[in-house]
Parts: sequence; C-alpha cells; structure tokens
Amino acid sequence: MGYSGYWRSSISAALLGFLLFHGFCLSEKAPYPTFTRDARLAPPVSYYDYIIIGGGTAGCALAATLSQNAAVLLLERGDLPYSNPTINNIATFAATLADISPTGPSQPFVSTDGVINTRARVLGGGSAINAGFYSRASTDFVGRAGWEPWLVEESYEWVERKVVFRPPMLEWQTAVRDGLVEVGVLPYNGFTYEHLYGTKVGGTIFDQDGRRHSAADLLEYADPTRVSVFFNALVHQIFFETKGQPRPRAHGVEFRDQEGNIHSAYLNMGPMNEVILTAGALGSPQMLMLSGIGPKAHLMAHGIEVLMDQPMVGQGMADNPMNVLVIPSPRPVEGSLIQVVGITRFDSYIETASGLQLTAILQMLANQTGHDNTVLSEINPLLNHKSQIGVILEKIIGPISTGYLELETRDPNDNPTVTFNYFKDPQDLQRCVEGMRTIIQVIESRAFSTFRYRTLPVQALIDIMLALPLNLRPRHVSAAFSLEQFCIDTVMTIWHYHGGCQVGRVVDHDYKVLGVDALRVIDGSTFDGSPGTNPQATVMMLGRYMGQRILHERFPNGKK
Repeated sequence: MGYSGYWRSSISAALLGFLLFHGFCLSEKAPYPTFTRDARLAPPVSYYDYIIIGGGTAGCALAATLSQNAAVLLLERGDLPYSNPTINNIATFAATLADISPTGPSQPFVSTDGVINTRARVLGGGSAINAGFYSRASTDFVGRAGWEPWLVEESYEWVERKVVFRPPMLEWQTAVRDGLVEVGVLPYNGFTYEHLYGTKVGGTIFDQDGRRHSAADLLEYADPTRVSVFFNALVHQIFFETKGQPRPRAHGVEFRDQEGNIHSAYLNMGPMNEVILTAGALGSPQMLMLSGIGPKAHLMAHGIEVLMDQPMVGQGMADNPMNVLVIPSPRPVEGSLIQVVGITRFDSYIETASGLQLTAILQMLANQTGHDNTVLSEINPLLNHKSQIGVILEKIIGPISTGYLELETRDPNDNPTVTFNYFKDPQDLQRCVEGMRTIIQVIESRAFSTFRYRTLPVQALIDIMLALPLNLRPRHVSAAFSLEQFCIDTVMTIWHYHGGCQVGRVVDHDYKVLGVDALRVIDGSTFDGSPGTNPQATVMMLGRYMGQRILHERFPNGKK
C-alpha cells in the first residue's frame, strides 16, 4: 500500500472514532454565551494547545474542528456578527459594506492601483459581509493543491450541512440564467455546488428568510469546553523561542483589547502545539512581517527586529478583476445577490445581482472617490430607482497578474499597502473582454428582454459605467468604444484577493511556515489563484480539512 493509501486508511479509522465522538459531544448555538467574550475579559496570561489568529472564513472552521480534541484559543480583531442587524439580513447587504466606521465590520482600503476595496473585521470574516454565493473549487484546483479528494468532499459536506442553502431563483436571476444558456454558455447544469463548465445555480449562505449564515455559525460544531473565542482582540505579534532551538519556534502571541490592555497567550508544553495564522490575504503576511518574518530590508526600514529574512512574504498578491454593466429596469426586480453563474470555457465567470439597494453601493464608491450624493442622479436619473436596477458582472479566473504587499506602519490595525497589478498580463485582459462580450450578448438576448429599456442601448450602459466614479483610475475617451480600455478603466474588486503566503514560497504543503517551527498559515493567503467562481466555500473547507489533518498528526491512532 502506498503512502497515500496508508494515510487514507489510517485517518479513516481515526476519523470514524472522532466522528462518533463528535456526534455525542457538547455543542452550543450562536452567539455562544459560554465561550465567546470581549477581549477586555481575557486573562493577562493564558495557555492553550492551539492559538488561532483570525476568526474568519477559515479560522472558525479550523477552531471548531481542533476543539474536538484540543484546547483552542481563537482571536478575532472584530466584533460578533450576531448583534449587527445589517450583517444578518440580505436586504441590508449594501449597508454592511457601507459601515466603514472605525470598529465596523468592513474596513476599507485602496490599492495602489486605484481600486477601492474592503477587508472584513468581524467574526466570520468575509463570509459575514460578502454576497453569499457558495460554489466549490474545480477538481483541477483540488489536484494542483495536492489535497486528498475524499477528505475534501467530506469537509465541504461538513460546511454545507450548517451554512449553505438553495436560493429561491426569482425573475431577474432566471432571466440571466436563461440568457446565458441562450447565448451558448452550455450546458445548463441545474442546481449544483460543483464547478462545471456551463451555466448553473449555486448555493447561498442566506437561508429562505434572507438570514445570513457565516463561517461564525460553524462554531456550533465546537466543543464549548475546549474553545475560547475573544473578539475585539487585536494581535500585535507572535512570540518565538530562539535559545536552545535549532530554529525559531512559535510559542505565543501578544494581543490587546479595545482599551489597550495587553494580554499574552502561550502554547502549552508539547511538540504538537502550534500558533496558526488565519488572518486572510492582508492580515497573515502583515502579521508575519510584524513578527519579524519577511524581506529583511523592508522590516529594518520599519524598525522591526528581523527573525528570518523571507523575501517571499507579501509576494504573489492577486485580486480577480471585476467589470460590470449596471442595468436600469423598466419594471421592479427582486432583491437578489449572486445565485447564477456562467462558467465559460475562456475562463471568465458571469454573475448577477439585483435590487437590494445596489445604488447604495454605487453611492458608497462615489463617496469614497470624493463625490457627493447627487452624482448618480446627475449621471442618469434611472439610477435612483432602487428597486429597478441590476448588475451583470464578469470575473476572470486566476488571475495571472500579481503584485505585492508591504507594511504601511507597525500598527496591526492599519492596512498594509497593496499593489495587485490588474491586467498586467494580457491574457487577463483578453478574458475580461470576452466576458464583457458575453454580458452584452445576455443583455441583448430574448430571455432578458423584459428587463431592458428599449431607449437604453448597450452603448448607453457602457457610457453610464464610464461616468460612474467607481475607482480612482483615470478615464480614457477610447474606453467608450474599446472593451480593452473599458476593462482597464472601470475595473473593480469582487473581494476575492489572495496570496502573500503562498505554498512553496512561504509555507510548505502542510501549510507550515518555512524556516520556523510550530507556526502555520491556513487561509486564502496561501492560494496562487482564486478557487472556483467564489472562494468562500473552499476557504471554509480548508479550515475543516486542515483541522482534520492536524488532529490526525496529533493523534495518529485516533486517541483523545
């Protein structure tokens, strides 16, 4: 029997015992009154088997899994999502994104490319503020990652049992679905979580009542006697032991509460205990740098003591460019977020949303570019009809174009500086052009005809987009008749940025940080491409998957 077969056989036996145990263990419903507390209530010093930095899309799944057999600390710099009504309701999706207050769930940043972006600051991470679409990675992605397909499948199912639902599919979404099929994005694959060429209806983390179920809900799987979650806990650095060690070994963290009080958490004695970074594509490389792991000259320029010169930390940053056409409708449309996707063979993904105060998102972008609240009506009065507007967007695979991340300050609450280099590679640009052509065909399809003003040709929709202040990039006259220039000028984010701690560059295939011990990174910062059409499914899956792997390493015979 080969290693893979042996590992599968042994972990299967171990997991059987684990799953039987899990079925009878204690559990608690959100908002978890016994194990989630504000960081002001944290002890000055505490000890755990695993310390997880970042209660986001991966971190919640990982903490819930590890808590079945170990003492776990999960530290989240933001607040709980459950007391925030805008987070929990699909109808207030735009209001959640627009809440950029100093302690709000959405922390804005602008890349050096001039694209306005946001970073989650709440338990549940991006899954607490995103559009909710749920779709798995492709089999090719799973294969390239070197993951065990059977454990990937089990881990996806574990997530889906708790937080994923079938969307209602009303008129606007149906029209776009049928338009995609009509223009040749085939076959039609119906409702499925799988990544398949053609048109499909995917899952959503909003239930039938429009209530969001973020990754924070996965903590309902946790053993409440073995997990501690502190929110409003801002980690400042990871501690390392160097004396008497062959190489640096992580052994604790320093975090601060909202009043600035310092708390220290340390690992219990034992060779299997670890600090695990799940702070996301901005937070994880930022925390490595703040802890002395990164490009030597850059760390020294910020007065940071260099623990290890690692020039690859912060490299490979990528953000899947999104381009959109906003479509005023002559009749009311349902409030819907992403439910349908066209997965094209030229590797662009076509998605749509409608109603739900999409104008509020456009206004938010306008405000962040220095415009007042009259700008939308000045561009086109139809943009003020909140219940009669929709968007069709395209996002490209990959992307191939990448950039880098650097520290702006030594304050972990400040955003780092990020460059994504949108469309630097011409193949990315060509995929955008093909995606925009497909969107135009869908708009002109028979299936979509009842949602179009006959007096608004596609060129008028393009002109609206060029007039909207969506980013801080320059506009060119040629963008009105060149889809290449249109893509470059009107690029936005769909919040699927990744990289900065990639496998083979910063971490190994077990997500252990190269050159140090007892430290892993398990989140989207390790990806060299965005998985599937939307990454949250795979990021949650990865937290569960690696939790299982880590427990098997700790208890190879299934012992607790």
